[in-house]
Amino acid sequence: SAHCNLQLPGSITDKFTESVYVLANEPSVALYRLQEHVRRSLPELAQHKADMQRWEEQSQGAIYTVEYACSAVKNLVDSSVYFRSVEGLLKQAISIRDHMNASAQGHR
Repeated sequence: SAHCNLQLPGSITDKFTESVYVLANEPSVALYRLQEHVRRSLPELAQHKADMQRWEEQSQGAIYTVEYACSAVKNLVDSSVYFRSVEGLLKQAISIRDHMNASAQGHR
C-alpha cells in the first residue's frame, strides 16, 4: 500500500502553533489586562467614592441648616399676628396712661 508522508514546512507549523497558543490564552490575557486596569484605577475610584460620601454628608448638613432657617422664618411670620396684638395692647395702654395723666392734671 502506498504510504503518503505529508510534511509541512516549519514556518507553517510554527505559525499554526503560535495561533493556537494565542487563541487558547486570549481570555486569560484579557482578564490579566482587566485585572491590571482595576488594580491601577481602584485607589482613584475609592478616593472618588470617599469624596462623594463626604460631599453628600456636607450637603445633608447644609440642607438641614436651610430647613431649620426656613422653619424659623415661618415661625416669625406666623407670630406676626401676636406682634400685632401686642402692638394694639401697647397703644391701648399708652392711650389709657395719657387719659389718666390728663385727668390727673385736670383735677389740680
